Amino acid sequence: MNSIDKLSEIFARFPGIGPRQSKRFVYFLLSRNGDYISELVKAIQSIKKEIIQCVKCMRYYSKNGHESKICSICIDDSRDNSMLMIVPRDIDFEAVERSGSYKGYYFILGGVVPILEKEPERRIRIKELEVRIGKDKNIKEIILAMNANLDGENTAEFIKQKYQGLPLIFSTLGRGLSTGVELEYADPETLKNAFLHRTK
Repeated sequence: MNSIDKLSEIFARFPGIGPRQSKRFVYFLLSRNGDYISELVKAIQSIKKEIIQCVKCMRYYSKNGHESKICSICIDDSRDNSMLMIVPRDIDFEAVERSGSYKGYYFILGGVVPILEKEPERRIRIKELEVRIGKDKNIKEIILAMNANLDGENTAEFIKQKYQGLPLIFSTLGRGLSTGVELEYADPETLKNAFLHRTK
């Protein structure tokens, strides 16, 4: 396998990237000058050094010289500690936070549970979620902010059943979100309305 095929194969492992698009990436890189490639390599090498995962919400964030293992949102005591919003991925967290409509805390689930999945615990951070909920006695409401599709609904149902014995209110985002839409592509106003009209 030559270096073009090898790099194409690596790009094809990215979410939503197929073989043809991955090959386009490689040829784009070949058309750039050496400085561009060096800058890209440097950025990739530094990401693991500068970005860490919050031990509470599991999202990735920039250390910015700080040694704390808890992100700025989780240590912000001005937020509503009675609400915990569960989102599938970091990019979904960013979309909700950008909307400015939610002022509680978050948990990044790390994915969703497909309908036919036999081992859901392997697809999402369910053990970490148990620790998060178990440690925080202030939580009254769990907002299941899943994508408006079958896998998202299945994931929400799985979490509800998992914690049905606890004295918690479970809510889901209102249907300002069209069926099939992923959170990361929803505009801030739609997300704001979905949050405000969440169902319990």
